[in-house]
Amino acid sequence: MTVRKALALVIGAVMCTGVLGTGCAREHTGASSQDAHAPGSSAAQPASPRAAPPRTFPRPLPGVGPVMRDRLPAGSRQALVVTGETEDSSQARAVLYERIPAEGWRAVAGPWPAHNGLRGWTADHEAGDLHTPIGVFGLSDAGGRLPDPGTLLPYDQDPQFAVSGTGYLGEPLEGSFDYVVAIDYNRVSGTTPLDTTRPLGEDKGGGVWIHVDHEGPTNACVSLSEEHMRALLTALDPDKEPVVVMGPEQVLNQ
Repeated sequence: MTVRKALALVIGAVMCTGVLGTGCAREHTGASSQDAHAPGSSAAQPASPRAAPPRTFPRPLPGVGPVMRDRLPAGSRQALVVTGETEDSSQARAVLYERIPAEGWRAVAGPWPAHNGLRGWTADHEAGDLHTPIGVFGLSDAGGRLPDPGTLLPYDQDPQFAVSGTGYLGEPLEGSFDYVVAIDYNRVSGTTPLDTTRPLGEDKGGGVWIHVDHEGPTNACVSLSEEHMRALLTALDPDKEPVVVMGPEQVLNQ
């Protein structure tokens, strides 16, 4: 073999080695790229979606079940819930709630002790039956013998709110009508609590108020202490369409 032929063979071997090395590098690079997206590879996993926050729902009116809750006016944002101990009891408790957007109902005053009708509660009130009517009723008008304590409700100060005599336990009734909020049962809202118009008829009773407690059962009204009456009067806001939701616990919870 001549020196020229030997040199040619060496140069060819070197060139072949370079070409093969380049090709292997490309194939290896390609394999690595495919492996990066192969199942099970951490690089192939998409970013885990952030856990959705838990859903929250506005708090319903406490102590009031769906049946009575459906009777709430859509625009009401204040509710005085008066809960009787039993259907026959003349003792109750009252809590004032307000509805906060996105939050729901929350207590803003109370619980306050209260009295109701001597014979308890009824869903079919009749004049003189000594029961307090069960239901959801507006609170649109106020008044009393004493001056307006600062309520936003229309307030009628009138000496006709005077009362005398004794209650069913022999307790004095004087001062019971010093402050009054009319319950819109069988009455025309937008009038003084003294108005005697009875849209449902005289036999269905009327003049059902929230008034100052005389430490005994009422004819049909709900009574609170004078301090709590002032607190209620100054809290009620007609723009919030206040209502009273009242009845024995077992009925309100339905």
